Amino acid sequence: MSLERIIQTEELTKHYGAFKAVQQLNCGVRSGRITGFLGRNGAGKSSTIKMLLGMIKPTSGGGTVLGHRIDDPKESLEIRRRIAYVGEDKGLYGYMTVEQLIWFTRSFYTDWRPEIEKRLLKHYRLPLDRKVKALSKGMRTKLALLLALSRSPILLILDEPTEGLDPISIEELVQTLMGAPREGTTVFFSSHQLAEVERIADDILMIDQGRSVLDMPLEQIRENYRRVTFGFADHPPALPSNFDGIERTRMNGRQITILASHNTEAIVQLGRERNAVNIDVSPLGLREIFLETVQEPDHLGKQEHHDVLV
Repeated sequence: MSLERIIQTEELTKHYGAFKAVQQLNCGVRSGRITGFLGRNGAGKSSTIKMLLGMIKPTSGGGTVLGHRIDDPKESLEIRRRIAYVGEDKGLYGYMTVEQLIWFTRSFYTDWRPEIEKRLLKHYRLPLDRKVKALSKGMRTKLALLLALSRSPILLILDEPTEGLDPISIEELVQTLMGAPREGTTVFFSSHQLAEVERIADDILMIDQGRSVLDMPLEQIRENYRRVTFGFADHPPALPSNFDGIERTRMNGRQITILASHNTEAIVQLGRERNAVNIDVSPLGLREIFLETVQEPDHLGKQEHHDVLV
């Protein structure tokens, strides 16, 4: 199936009483790619995933997965039939052995691919005779991935799959996800492991307080995002408000530091026009962009945006 946007949300909103978990979220996930879903704890990631899966109903707005409406019960059932989901709790039957659970799951899917099952069993070194409840957290994650990928799903959604895993298990998970698009599976996963996300993601979707704050290919982020620092001989002058490309600023003594998402040359020219005696432009990694974008100014030792913009 070829879809430009395998997931698309439209003003997707979820409130729990007075708490606004997701607020008018508009975003998309492109087919055949790996999308990293980022945000602080409580930013709305899990609520978004549960709405996409039909596990909870949106308060308002909606969206589609594989072209099916997520707020329609019948279409939501079709979504779950055609995709695979690995949650943080894994949801496996603990009383079964690994072999029994694989056999049990295989019986539900006519398109089960034994060659993938065999390859992942060998790669993950899963003990067939051990009960699932006796497996380590890393082994349960590997088993859940085997069950998901052996179905050759069009879309694989994972919610914090690396939570609690050791470095070796994380590396094995990363290698598995990197290979999924070659098997025809689009991957959408939430994670706090920013280094791993930066290694494997094609696209980044970042939300904060239930709203989208970044939705862009990682390659474009690397090309466009910069930290621009102006140094002044005296107290820094005010900068124009809503200047194209300036996402965030902070002032420290005689220095202004800017998070720029694009338009870097014009921002540098702005500094020259304001008589900056020193101008420095440096690239940013995903971790730095994440911290600059989602943390409150007080947590970064920053002053509010309007303190240096007019």
